[in-house]
Amino acid sequence: IDCISLFLQTEMCCDAAIITNSPPWLLASYPEGNFSQLTREEIEILLTKEDREKLFLQGIILAGTKCLLIRDNLYTEGNNTMDLRTKVQIESVYLVVMGQKGTEGGPLNLKAFEMAGYIREAIFQHMARF
Repeated sequence: IDCISLFLQTEMCCDAAIITNSPPWLLASYPEGNFSQLTREEIEILLTKEDREKLFLQGIILAGTKCLLIRDNLYTEGNNTMDLRTKVQIESVYLVVMGQKGTEGGPLNLKAFEMAGYIREAIFQHMARF
């Protein structure tokens, strides 16, 4: 199942990517989206456990797009989410999504949380076979 396509079908997202931290790597992305251009360095910065408050102060660049960190629960057990907002006027495993212009954060966060759970379960089932 192509998780990226399923997520984009909701019409709340215009871009999506799946990344991992060991090693920092882009596993999958929407080929026509900006997240397909995520670099290893950007992934390392996004997923770092040290100096996370620096992300609030300086923001982060993802695929060449400057983003502000609004909420950081990435390493909060049971939540594992971050809310980022672009500064421009455009629209274990981590799911990175970008909402369509005008999309409310709540429904998008819920959809991302559900999809992340689906991905974790799929990985768990895959690993259980080995």
